[in-house]
Amino acid sequence: MRWMRKASCRLDAWRLARVQWKEDMARFKSDQAAARKAGKVPENPGPPPTGFALLPWLLMGMGAFSNIFQGETPNPLIGGLGLLTFNSLYIYVVFRAFVKEKREAASTRLALVLMAAVTCALAIGYGGSWLLFFPLLGLATGATVRGPWLGKTGLALTALAGVVSAVRDGWDAINIAYGTFLSTMVTAAILSLSEAVRELRAAREELARQAVEKERLRFSRDLHDLLGHTLSVIVVKSEAARRLAHRDLDAALTQVSDIESVGRQALTEIREAVTGYREGSLATELDRARSALEAAGIETVVRQSGPPLAAQTAALLGWVVREAVTNAIRHSGARRCEITVTGTGERVRLTVADDGRGVSAEPSPSPDSVGGTGLKGLGERLAAAGGSLGSGPGPRGGFLVTAELPIETSELMHESAPPLPETAA
Repeated sequence: MRWMRKASCRLDAWRLARVQWKEDMARFKSDQAAARKAGKVPENPGPPPTGFALLPWLLMGMGAFSNIFQGETPNPLIGGLGLLTFNSLYIYVVFRAFVKEKREAASTRLALVLMAAVTCALAIGYGGSWLLFFPLLGLATGATVRGPWLGKTGLALTALAGVVSAVRDGWDAINIAYGTFLSTMVTAAILSLSEAVRELRAAREELARQAVEKERLRFSRDLHDLLGHTLSVIVVKSEAARRLAHRDLDAALTQVSDIESVGRQALTEIREAVTGYREGSLATELDRARSALEAAGIETVVRQSGPPLAAQTAALLGWVVREAVTNAIRHSGARRCEITVTGTGERVRLTVADDGRGVSAEPSPSPDSVGGTGLKGLGERLAAAGGSLGSGPGPRGGFLVTAELPIETSELMHESAPPLPETAA
């Protein structure tokens, strides 16, 4: 009964493999048809190879099968059982050889060793056509064994085939040994190359997917940073214009003019964000921050010192200023906000501190734990550039945002305008 259960399991595995093969073929044909319809050269080389690709080689055993039926084989019952056992093990091994986990499993290696034992027994017992099972054993070995052990295994199997064949048929052993070596190495080379090509294609598709995802993330971050700040400034200046309209029309018109300017600048920045050419400027963002904070009735102090900054560093710090000031206007209820930029020979430090309500969380220097979607995204950007971003309650209350980055000075930056002096609104 045990052998019947094993036979049933093998039959189920055969059926599953056949169904999978049909699905792969149908998918391959549909991809080819779609590519031809689009006028493109199909890139897919075909469905992944399966054990069906190695089944036709079992015809090499037809000579032994014919000998059994023609009565040329002593003890035909033993020969028939040996032939059935070899074929069953061969099918079992080659269908597992195309799945890495199954190929490297102990059961597959054990089946391969049993194949070698059956092959040697049949070759020594009968010789002649039965020696052709050694090249078949080489096919199964080449399909299963990969990596550094392939060469040693192939040579050992070739030597075994040569010795056994020499004992039975003398000089004909050279042909059997050569065929065994060739079938082992060529099968391994072809299947390894096919697997490498498919892995490279899968890696290329994954890289393309990640590039699209990265661009989508960049675009969403830029829109968040741009629109969040711009809309906050527009709301603040609109409220200021409404308050001033009754008693100071000129001042109200000035605020309306600022709203128009901010809106036009926002359109330009959104176009730049869409095309991927958006570059921030620390000096520009400091000026905008001062204007927005003053319009919201928040006293502003800006301090800047240290050497000039590289364009990328200034752009990243400009994003931090924009996000921190936007949060201060929206949520802090502060009366005073201090923005400080200090640079040394290697790093630059930016702090944005207000005296508002603050938050209940503890300061977090880790980018992953920085509160808010905008600050979290900026933390990831700064971390990728070798910097860090932290936020939390300030030492004297309120809310504090701290950013550090490598300064990366350049000679061209030394010709820029002098740093902003300390000002107070």
